[in-house]
Amino acid sequence: MINQIQKKVLILALRAGELMMKSGAEAYRVEDTITRICKACKIPYVEVFATPTGIFLSLDQGSEDSDMHTFIKRIKGTGIDLAKISQINHFSREFASTDLSIDAGLNRLKEIATMKPYALLVRILGAALVSSFFALIFNGDSKDFLCSFFIGACSYMLSILLDRIDTNLFIRGFCCCALATFLALTCLSLGLGTDQNAIIIGSIMIFLPGVALTNAIRDTLAGDMLSGATKGIEAVIIAISLAAGVGVTIKLWTLLGGAF
Repeated sequence: MINQIQKKVLILALRAGELMMKSGAEAYRVEDTITRICKACKIPYVEVFATPTGIFLSLDQGSEDSDMHTFIKRIKGTGIDLAKISQINHFSREFASTDLSIDAGLNRLKEIATMKPYALLVRILGAALVSSFFALIFNGDSKDFLCSFFIGACSYMLSILLDRIDTNLFIRGFCCCALATFLALTCLSLGLGTDQNAIIIGSIMIFLPGVALTNAIRDTLAGDMLSGATKGIEAVIIAISLAAGVGVTIKLWTLLGGAF
């Protein structure tokens, strides 16, 4: 049987792993964090298996007659929060190298979990700037820059709204890119923009699954085939939703006689 102290260690380790996985961390990083925390508390045998949808943790006392205990933590909902990953990464190393207590560690994780993201206005402004500068990269002019700035802000606000009502990845990507394409075509028909491709591409760049694709490659190279395949499929689904949103909107615009 595990004692109360070891039980609190498990809660601490699983909570850290859960927060990292929900923030978009790679599987091997989650496993390393959990193992590091458990080993720091002198748990002899630790075995961790992390996937984007669950964490499996087994441990025992290391003796021949000890019972092995296995714990499962279901992961629901994921996102991208590199600040939280960095904070938990730092916490796990601090916990392993200092005399930080388990209760203090739990409080630290609670603080990290409740960290506020950047202000909404800052995030919208960031999305708008990313969209507008990508429009310039794809040979857009100053008019395309301004159009992409406005469209990027609008489509990102829609993304935030859909995220708050728990819309799945495909619908969210489809709707955001459909709105971005519709606004781009509207700007072009009103003479506010000049390059259709630059405006549309710039406006949807903020939704590309770059982190998911990178994590899929890193997990695969690290030997975590299941996690790599899962994140790779997620990236493909998001990419398909973006392409579908753009393609369907352009097709409907053409069928309804919209001017370019």
